Amino acid sequence: MGDDVEYGDGGRQAYGGSEHARLDRRGFLGAAVAGVATAAAGCDSAPGRSPAPSGRTSPGPAATAPERERPGNPDWRIASTGPPDAVEGYTDRAGVLPGEEFGLHVSTTAPGFRVSAYRIGWYGGAGARLVWRSERLPGRRQAPARLLPDTRTVRADWERTTSVRADGWPPGAYLLRLDAENGHQRYIPLIVRSADVRGRTVLMHAVATWQAYNTWGGHDLYRGEDGSYATRSLAVSFDRPYDREGAEKFLVYERAVVVLAERLGIPLAYTTGLDVHQDPSALRGAAAVLSLGHDEYWTPRQRLHVTAARDAGTNVAFLGANACFRRIRPEGTGPGAYRTVVCYRSAYRDDPYFAAHRDLPTNDFRQSPAAAPESSLTGVLYEGYPTDAPYVVHSDDHWLYAGTGVRRGNAFAHLVGVEYDRVTPGVPTPEPLEILAHSPLVCNGRASHADSAYYTVPSGAGVFSSGTMRWVEALMAGTRENGRNHGMDARTGAFVTRTTENLLRAFAEGPAAGTRPAPRPNARSVYAV
Repeated sequence: MGDDVEYGDGGRQAYGGSEHARLDRRGFLGAAVAGVATAAAGCDSAPGRSPAPSGRTSPGPAATAPERERPGNPDWRIASTGPPDAVEGYTDRAGVLPGEEFGLHVSTTAPGFRVSAYRIGWYGGAGARLVWRSERLPGRRQAPARLLPDTRTVRADWERTTSVRADGWPPGAYLLRLDAENGHQRYIPLIVRSADVRGRTVLMHAVATWQAYNTWGGHDLYRGEDGSYATRSLAVSFDRPYDREGAEKFLVYERAVVVLAERLGIPLAYTTGLDVHQDPSALRGAAAVLSLGHDEYWTPRQRLHVTAARDAGTNVAFLGANACFRRIRPEGTGPGAYRTVVCYRSAYRDDPYFAAHRDLPTNDFRQSPAAAPESSLTGVLYEGYPTDAPYVVHSDDHWLYAGTGVRRGNAFAHLVGVEYDRVTPGVPTPEPLEILAHSPLVCNGRASHADSAYYTVPSGAGVFSSGTMRWVEALMAGTRENGRNHGMDARTGAFVTRTTENLLRAFAEGPAAGTRPAPRPNARSVYAV
């Protein structure tokens, strides 16, 4: 992973007008870098229970301990993906509750395979715990992908290979690893949702965005098999495997937050954006909700429910950029509920559904009809792609930066990219709002800025937006995780980690306005308007 996988919208055009205590800085960074290095070593060398050869792992003496304190299994990583058809699969539900059943659909060139369910977390640095392992399952090659001509939707529609019941699986983010007898492996991501989110920090996994960029079968929402925008899919299906190793978007943009949050020991809950769409009570009583590193595709109802949670006192954090940007419509029925993500984008008038539902176009939220710029929720507006720039601290005395030792003007190379957001005067933006970082950049030849911002609302909820898509990746900077990390170093990793820890701890306490200083409105002075 690294620069070769952070492609944002591929070749999309830039948007904009068009389409309190301090620590000594040196001492803090030195200690934090050492801590990052230790955590990285733990990913490969942390002690963990050896997995059982088949069946569910024995709970052993740690069964009564909190989940985060149980022994981990550092062998969760893939050793060899092999050819694309070596082994691949998908589940018929993106998320389940503990104890619920889901179907597994697998195709492989090997005579047999096993499935191992790893729950992602801290686990003393191991990074995951083996929760379940299947017996040997017979392998077979399933039918090739098929293309639905009207929407150029790729589907596998494979026969169900086996059924799995998530008995004894704690809520969390899981990677199901397919281990084929030909020596190759693939992941299938699965979210085991939390039945109760009250008082918890909710990680809202961006499954619709995962699917929007999934090129399995030659098409995604950006391009078709010939690489052109004109032949892109107008709707994408969950009834197909993910491309590459099977979980790229989760691994790059989400996993590091899961690991950090679990290491902190704050009360957590797990869900998906589509489940927030479906259930108006999905966030009711939550202390906070986290939008992770790449969370671009939202339904209007998901946005409504997140906004309602904010207005009821739930803190919200956007740990990426370009969040809540594309307006989508989910379709489907049955136990798996929504299995198709519809987004016609610039061709929204061609959507048959739009003819009878003029207020529900599947274009960008900021565009007419039904224009609703994302800044009214996020506080920032997506502006462009691609860029690579230093992150420059502005409000150095803000509580989010406590303990980092930063001073105004301190810069962290490569932290702004590949997409970015900024506070944009003249568009709907909540107040009071404070710009925390103001980072000069150039995008497609045009000078601009990326902004981190923080605001509060009358309910007391605080809302933070990082303004850069690399925030979550930076949690791994300076470690052996995630490849080159775009040149970000251990100093950057330490800064982002401490800042995120401050954020998560504060937001876990309840409405941030009741426990932390209020934002100091500064957008007009920063932008001299």
